[in-house]
Amino acid sequence: MTKFAVKDHEMVPEHILLTPEEGLDVLKEFGIGAPQLPKIHISDPAAKEIGAKVGDIIKIIRKSTTAKHSTFYRLVID
Repeated sequence: MTKFAVKDHEMVPEHILLTPEEGLDVLKEFGIGAPQLPKIHISDPAAKEIGAKVGDIIKIIRKSTTAKHSTFYRLVID
């Protein structure tokens, strides 16, 4: 049986696991703490596929008809 890669599906936006330094830069840019970010569960298939751990920050890049792409950030929770 072939394993299905979630990231390869056309409806799943790109998920990028940020380094701790990149995560801190994002928090500084927005002037917020990590708990203020929207959340994503560790059990989310895309988070699991990229090897995210609780406390990591994921950058999500979605296609947009008006802006070409939109960037969102999520804090990984249990």
